[in-house]
Amino acid sequence: MSLRVKFLLFVVLIHAVLIVLAGQVLRTNPVLFVGLEVLLLISIVLTVQLYRGFVRPFELIAAGTAAMQAQDFSLKFVPVGQREMDQLIGVYNHMLDALRQERVTRHEKSHLLESLIQASPAGLLLLSFEGEMEGVNPAAERMLGQSAAALLGHRPAALPGEWGAALARLREAEPQVVRLSGLQTYRASCSHFIDRGFSRQFILLEELTRELIKQEKQAYEQLIRMMSHEVNNSIGAINSLLNSFHHYAPQLAPADAPDFTEALDVAIQRNTNLVNFTAGFAHLVRLPPPQPAPTDVHELLRHLTRLLHVPAQNRRISWHLALAEGPLVVNLDARQLEQALLNIGKNALEAIGENGHVWVRTSHNPPTLVIENDGAPLSPEVQRRLFTPFFSTKRDGQGIGLTLVRDILLQHQFRFSLETQENGRTAFTVWFAVKR
Repeated sequence: MSLRVKFLLFVVLIHAVLIVLAGQVLRTNPVLFVGLEVLLLISIVLTVQLYRGFVRPFELIAAGTAAMQAQDFSLKFVPVGQREMDQLIGVYNHMLDALRQERVTRHEKSHLLESLIQASPAGLLLLSFEGEMEGVNPAAERMLGQSAAALLGHRPAALPGEWGAALARLREAEPQVVRLSGLQTYRASCSHFIDRGFSRQFILLEELTRELIKQEKQAYEQLIRMMSHEVNNSIGAINSLLNSFHHYAPQLAPADAPDFTEALDVAIQRNTNLVNFTAGFAHLVRLPPPQPAPTDVHELLRHLTRLLHVPAQNRRISWHLALAEGPLVVNLDARQLEQALLNIGKNALEAIGENGHVWVRTSHNPPTLVIENDGAPLSPEVQRRLFTPFFSTKRDGQGIGLTLVRDILLQHQFRFSLETQENGRTAFTVWFAVKR
C-alpha cells in the first residue's frame, strides 16, 4: 500500500468520526454542532493543503526518478514557493546538471579515445577477461595481416608464425620484439586497465621498421664511405705505380719479362676488382631520392626478360611472362625500379640453380607484380634475415642486392614481401599502390 493511499484512508477516517460526532450533538447542543462544522471545514481545508504539500513532492520525486532511470538528464523543475520543496528542487536540479555534464564529458572523452585508437599507427589488441581478442584497431589488422572478423574471439598465442610465438611469451613489463621476413620489425608490449572493478589486459603493437632501417643506414653509411675513400685513394696510387713498372719490362731478361708483366697485370686487375667491390657498397649508401614519372611496368618487365634470357637459357630455366592485358602505368623512377627488378630476377635464377621455372605476372586491380620461382624454399632462419644488410645465402655474396631493392621500394612507398608460399614457390610480390 502506497503512502498516498495510507494518508487518504487516515483523512477519511478522521473526518468520518467528526461527521458522526456532529450528528450526535445536532439536537442536543446546536452551538457545539456549529463549532464542529466549522472545525470540520477547517480540517478539510488543511487536509487539502497538506495533501498538495505532501503529494506534489512525491510526484516530482517519482518523475525525477523515472527520468534518471531513463537516463534523461534534461528534465528540470522550477521552484513552487515552498521553502522545503524549493530546497529539494534546487538539489535535484544541481544534481542533474552535474550528471549531464559528466555524461557529456565522458561521451566526448570516449569518442576521442575511440577516434585515436582507430587512427593510431600503433596496433591495439583489447583482450576480454578470458584473454581472448575482443577489440582490434585497423593498424593491428594491417600488422597481423588478418581482418578483425578473423581475429576476434581467438587468443593472441593462437596467431600463426612469429606473432603467435612472441605473444605467447608476452608478459607485462617484458616487451617482445617480432621480426618478420627480415624487413618488418615490431615491438609488442602488454599492460592492463580496470573495467567494472576488474583488471583487463591489452596488447600494444609498435612498428620499428623505418626507425631501425634509418639507424642501420646511419651506422654502415659512415663506415662504407670511409672504407671507399681509403681504398680508392690507396688503389689509385698503387695502380699508378704498377703501371709505371711496365716500363722496366724491356730491361729484364727475355725469359723473365712475361712473368713480370703477367704479375703486374694480375695485381692491377685484383686492385680494380677491389675498387668495384667497394663501389657496390658506396652505391648502396648514395641512393638518390626517386624521380617519379608515369612508367609502363610491363615495358620494364619485357626489357628484364631480354636481359636475363641468356643466363636463364644457360641454366636451362624457363622464363614465363604472364602480363595483364594492356599497359600497367605507375608513377615511379624507371631507372631505380629497373635496377630493383634486375636484382630480383637474378636472385630468382640463383635460387633455382639449374632446371627450373620463373613466373612473372601482373594484375591491374590492385596494381601488383609477382615474380615466382620453384627453387629451394626459404628456411625460417633465412626468412627472418632477408633484407638485412650484408646477409647473403650465396658463398661469395656481398648481401647488398636485396638491401638495395628494399631501399628503392621503401623510397617509393611500395609495399612488398618475399616468402615461400603454400604451393612451394618462393614469390617476390610488389604492390604498386602508394601507402597512405
